[in-house]
Amino acid sequence: MSTEARTGSRTGWLTFAAVVMISVGCLRVISAIYYFADSSRVNDVSTGAFAHHLVVWGIWDLLIAALALAAGLSLLRGNELGFVLGYGFAGLVIVQSFLILAADPWFGFAALLIAILVVYGLATNDVKGEGLR
Repeated sequence: MSTEARTGSRTGWLTFAAVVMISVGCLRVISAIYYFADSSRVNDVSTGAFAHHLVVWGIWDLLIAALALAAGLSLLRGNELGFVLGYGFAGLVIVQSFLILAADPWFGFAALLIAILVVYGLATNDVKGEGLR
């Protein structure tokens, strides 16, 4: 049995990317709620790009959550829009990981690693002209 992608089936990497994006989207919604509530559970991000403006961090997290949820669900449905949204999600997470790296290096590195794995999963399955049919 071959481990290569077959036409008409979703590969493991693509499913991994979709599940990761849905999971991250749900967690980012929860994180945004904490930012909006000015909770003490949120790390000290005062050295980050948006300084102590937690509302801006919350809006940023909601933007990433919306992209992640839309991309993950779209990929699971087999739509090609999921690839575009997934690349956008990964790009935003990569930018955010560099913005937050000084404030929380472990979170920044973990987010960067997850975004790179999502890009890899999308790039290895992005076949122009064939789609996910």
